[in-house]
Amino acid sequence: MDELIARITANVGTDPETAKKAVGLILAFLEKEGPAKASELIASIPGAEAAIAEAKSGGGFLSGLMPGVMGLGSKLMGAGLGMSEISGISKETIAFAREKAGSEAVDEVVNSIPGLSQFV
Repeated sequence: MDELIARITANVGTDPETAKKAVGLILAFLEKEGPAKASELIASIPGAEAAIAEAKSGGGFLSGLMPGVMGLGSKLMGAGLGMSEISGISKETIAFAREKAGSEAVDEVVNSIPGLSQFV
């Protein structure tokens, strides 16, 4: 996880704490909304389970009013991120996942969630 957070901090410009929270929210979303293959993707990212647990403990993620990609965007904006930061963090997270889990697994997860591909 440290490697991913360092990349996000360097390439997107968010502070490490916000980057980690955002990654946790994104991974929790993939875990909740994605196919079974999402668990494989998550398992390939060191520290992912801890980041997800932290994101879920922030309250309200699993019972948000707005489902899907828009609900995730709302959560990320609530964490103080703008659209360009959300886009950058999402792209860095997915690129990192591709390196760790492979493109096939990542593509299967991304393509299974309506609307997600346009953001990553």
